[in-house]
Order: sequence, then C-alpha cells, then structure tokens
Amino acid sequence: MARQAPCLMVQGTGSGVGKSLLTAALCRLFARAGYRVTPFKAQNMALNAAVADGGEIGRAQAAQAEAAGVEPTVDMNPILLKPESDHRSQVIVRGRPLTSADWGAYREMQGALLGIVAESLERLRRTFELVLIEGAGSPAEINLRAHDIVNMRVARLADARVLLVGDIDRGGVFAALVGTLALLDPADRARVAGLIVNKLRGDGSILTPGLDELAARTGVPVLGVVPWIDERLVPAEDSLDLEALALGDGSTDAIEIAVVRLPRIANFDDFEPLAAEPGVRVRFATTPAALRAADLVVLPGSKSTMADLVWLQETGLAAAVVAAASAGRPVLGVCGGFQMLGEGLRDPQRVESERAAAVGLGLLPVTTTFSREKTTVRVRARVAASGLLRGAAGSELAAYEIHAGRSEVTRWAPRPFTIVERCGAAVDDPEGAMNARGNVVGTYLHGLFADGALRRSLLCLLAELRGRPADARWGAPDADRYERLADIVGGALDMPAIAKLAGLPFPRA
Repeated sequence: MARQAPCLMVQGTGSGVGKSLLTAALCRLFARAGYRVTPFKAQNMALNAAVADGGEIGRAQAAQAEAAGVEPTVDMNPILLKPESDHRSQVIVRGRPLTSADWGAYREMQGALLGIVAESLERLRRTFELVLIEGAGSPAEINLRAHDIVNMRVARLADARVLLVGDIDRGGVFAALVGTLALLDPADRARVAGLIVNKLRGDGSILTPGLDELAARTGVPVLGVVPWIDERLVPAEDSLDLEALALGDGSTDAIEIAVVRLPRIANFDDFEPLAAEPGVRVRFATTPAALRAADLVVLPGSKSTMADLVWLQETGLAAAVVAAASAGRPVLGVCGGFQMLGEGLRDPQRVESERAAAVGLGLLPVTTTFSREKTTVRVRARVAASGLLRGAAGSELAAYEIHAGRSEVTRWAPRPFTIVERCGAAVDDPEGAMNARGNVVGTYLHGLFADGALRRSLLCLLAELRGRPADARWGAPDADRYERLADIVGGALDMPAIAKLAGLPFPRA
C-alpha cells in the first residue's frame, strides 16, 4: 500500500478567527521549506468561489493552493455549500451542483457525503507530502457534533493533530480556548496539540502571564501569537470580510467605487485589488444615497439573481443605478450584475426562484435564460478598444466564469472582451456587452482586476472623469502577498514544533 502523507489540522474557537489565513500561511511556509503540500477543507460554506478542474471550490482553498504553489483541484474542497436563502443552500459536490437543500435534507445526505470527503482526502494524501486541513466554525458546536463532517470527525479520519486558533481582537480569547477544549470529547481533546493566539494588536509581552496560565490549565502548549495584519493578504471568503474590504482609502479626494451590497452577494473578492490601490475607496452600498457620489457603480455577482433583482427594485437602488447610467456615469455589472443590467431574465425551469420571468434594468440589450447546466471555466480574454476599459485595449488577461445563465445579445452592441482561450483551447468568442456610450459594461468574467493593466486603465479613466490626476502607482506589480504572509506568520509561530506534530523536520532535511 502506498504511503499516505501526514495531515495537520487548523481548527478555531469560532468563525472568522483566522483559520483560512493561517492555513494559507502554513501552505507557503511548508512549501518553501521544501515540501509538496496541499490544502483541504471537507465542507465549506461560502459565496466566493473559484474554478478548479472545471468545477467550483471555495475561494479560500484556491488561495491556499496558490500559496502552496500547486494547481487547485475539486478534491481540496469536496463539499461546497452556497447559501440561496436563510434556510437553503446549493450543495456542490466535487465541483458540481448536486441539489438545493435545507438543513434537514442536508443532514440526511451527510453519511454519503462523508464517504466522498474520505475519498478526496485519500487522493490528496497519495499525491502530496503533507495535507493541511482547515476546519469550519468551531469543533465545540455540541448541537452539531453528531453531524460533523468537517472538524473532529475529519481529524479522526486523517489521524491529524490539531492546532486550535483563538482571536484575541474579539476579546475573551483565553475563555474561548479553554471553553472549546472543555467541550470536546476526551479523545478529540487529546488531538489538540497546540494553541495559537491570532490578531494581536500591541505589545505581546502583556500576554505572557495569561499564556503561561493557559498552558498550565490546559496542558496544551501555546505555539505562537500572530500579530494583527493590516494588509489583506488572502482573498475574502464570505460576508464577514465585507466591512474590512470596504475600508479602503479615507482621503476626501479618493476615487469612490460603490458596490451594491446585494443580499446574496457572491465573489465580491473581485474588487479587493481595487480597494488595495492608493487613493481608492471601495464601499458596499445598501441605499440609493450611497451611489450618488460614486465614480463607479458596480452590480456584483449574486447567488440568487432573481431575488436580488427584486430587492434592488424594492429599495430604490435599481432606479438609482439607471439614473447613474443615464447621467453618463460609469456602471459595471459582473456575472449576476451583468444579468440584472439586461432587459429581461427568464427562468423556465425555476432554477433561480419560483418566478418564470423578470424585467431587468434595461441598460444593456441582453436577455438571460437560466438553466440547470452551470458554466465553470477558466479563460483568457482580450480587452476591446472601447468602453470603460479601453486604456487596456489589446491586452490579454486570465479570468474565470461561474454562472447558471446564458445571456443573449438581442441586437448589436459593442463587446468589452473577446475570449481567446477556454479550457486550454483557442477560441474567438465575443463576451459581455456595452451600451452605445460605453459607460455601461456587463461581463461574466471574474477576477478581472487582479490584472494590473486593466486595473490601472479603469482607475485612470475614473480619475480623468473626476478631473484629478492619475496615481503613478496604480496597477503596479505587487510583491508576492503569500511571501509577506509567510514572513509575518512564520516569525510568530514555532514552526519546528508545528512540523514535528506531522512528523516532519522543518526545514526539510
């Protein structure tokens, strides 16, 4: 029997404590120490997704794979839940939509899903030298323990030692760590081999007495205190990250980008590269007033386009978007936002909602028909010579598509992009649509603003319209953010002790 790679697991005292970020950091740290390493998360719930093997996985696992220097695969996140409402989620299994389920129906599926989780984990263990597993939420959710397929049950399946992470910025980190350990079954508690305190602001020496008592009370060593990181060094995963992303530049002369905060907003990490630019502020808008001063109005992706379109109309935001476009101000729709900018949406199979059809905002000559077949594909695209992005005309960039609808351009309209490669094959397909004035653009392409040339071209146009000079730093190549992340986290953790938990020397001998 082939040797299986060891596993090490990162769990947390709750959601948002930094599990994804620390797992990404560990991926880079072990990779640059000489190991072929992979991330793994059995079940993820997120509306920010990425494309791997022609299917969908959580954005965090794709980022962790990038940090590890390996191509993402659907085995890295075999179960992805994409919320469609407060009570139902689309269930993606190994990259493909399986069904839509409420909690009761999903609970009945979990026995079969655990087998799929085990198969994906086994494949990764045969392929890589170390598997870094991320948990979800907290392992101490005692009401969910019997149905767990992502925390301690996976740790047992992988025979993994566990690092338990607490967030000191929230307060109560000592109680959270001790309380989590106290609520675990004895056998599971014994798997917890190290504690990590995350997001420390200020002088770490103040913590020393508390850390000493924490280790004495629990018998589990503290393997590091990670400082607060101001930079966004990993992509946002879910709506918990929206407020941090919205901070941007606080200067009065900043370029203002207003992204409509749809109830089921998806893949909003598209706009992180813009928010990171100097002199740019990205805000998430929920009222018409929030759009009035914006240099660019964005309708982002949505997991429930039909329902979010109704919300847009009921809140007055639909009229505000139309007014902005009519006044000649730039408007961009991405994926679901592109569909909303069109003239109509049809849903004969009731894929999106119980409504058979809806009227769009009428800003683009496009009609969208939803179907159960989902497009999940990576592409290369060439930028057109007109519209909002004309400053990057002729350049090519990498992007990806994740959508359930097909949009038809019903009469001639300029196209913002041409797809030149799809799934590795050369093509020549026009993509998206623009209005005649070129100030309204819709596209299915995600990940556009990771491209520096395109990012700079958009910001320079917005600056010109504002009557202010462009910033020479816009679109500049950025140093590898995963290297910066690894430097910060690696300097805070006892990496030889952590590697020893997986039976590995650090760095590799």
